Amino acid sequence: MKDIKRLFKGTANNYFLFGPRGTGKTYWVYENYLDALRIDLLSAETYRLLKGNPELLEDWVANNESRQYIVIDEIQKIPELLDTVHLLIQQFPNKQFILTGSSARKLRRSGVNLLGGRASNMHMHPYIANELGTLFTLEKALQIGMLPLVWAAKDPLIMLKGYATLYLKEEVQEESMVRSIGGFSRFLEAISFSQGSLINVSNIARECQVPRKTVEGYIDVLEDLLLSFRLEVFSKRAQRELKSSPKFYYFDAGVYRSLKPKGPFDNPNEMDGITLETLVAQHLRAWCDYSVKENKLYYWQTKSGVEVDFIIYGETGVYAIEVKNSKQISSSNLRGLREFHKDYPEAKLICLYRGKYLQREGNVLCIPCELFLRELRPDCIWSD
Repeated sequence: MKDIKRLFKGTANNYFLFGPRGTGKTYWVYENYLDALRIDLLSAETYRLLKGNPELLEDWVANNESRQYIVIDEIQKIPELLDTVHLLIQQFPNKQFILTGSSARKLRRSGVNLLGGRASNMHMHPYIANELGTLFTLEKALQIGMLPLVWAAKDPLIMLKGYATLYLKEEVQEESMVRSIGGFSRFLEAISFSQGSLINVSNIARECQVPRKTVEGYIDVLEDLLLSFRLEVFSKRAQRELKSSPKFYYFDAGVYRSLKPKGPFDNPNEMDGITLETLVAQHLRAWCDYSVKENKLYYWQTKSGVEVDFIIYGETGVYAIEVKNSKQISSSNLRGLREFHKDYPEAKLICLYRGKYLQREGNVLCIPCELFLRELRPDCIWSD
């Protein structure tokens, strides 16, 4: 997968680069800052030296005066280093610091100020279809997701099964994020039933046999580890009563699929539909973060249950996007989009479906989902 060019672009300023494990942060940084002073906190020796004496970083930077770039990988392992980095930014204004991390939880809990605004926050996501080019197929993405770590594996499904274990052992357990690793493991499965929908915390608490407050804490842990995200309801200039709760998503379709329990009573079509929606969601999140223009992703749902899966709102405009796991489009599939259009006539309406043909149904553009994902690139939703 070394030849795949990522669409993520850094900045000339100091910045944090956050992203889940396996998204390719370390590889991208090292490829784009070849002459950097590289400090890998996953190295046991480096971790031991800096954990006991963070001031050593000052000596290492001072002794590498010719190195313009300073890369510190997995900065959350030693949050105390940020105080030293803060001083070094002031001492060496011509150097650029790039700090990668797979969790912001430990940084926040340690009371650090993320360099007092002297570094921006950027995010790297799993692959998007446009990056993979001809390697991308919708069917494969629905089965294994888009994590570079998984796409590079000889056995992607085995790698996916081990991915949750990686986090349970290396992040959750070692950092003492939860008291009961068994309870958290049950929670990872239980909350998969909330994928793409509103979270019923009480039901999950009963399923996992833990208090409601514990489940709320588990959800925070997932988000802090960048393993999940919540979509807020789009309520700007609202003309109707809307749902107020956010929707929950695991960050990657393959990770969701690997954590969702499967059995003879499960409906494969229902799971495929949610997986497709997840795949679109993660692409649109990456699109928002990789685009130069400022945009944000939402969903829309009225109290009466009329819904649009995704709303993009920002400098690019207003887009309402519905995802259907079907090969044909019926009028009922488009009801949510048309209701949204009544309230927001300036919105562009898109329905993504599993068919083969690009077509228009009134003011709704119906696009084959695979084609849409292949064409999606920063600052361009769709080229008519």
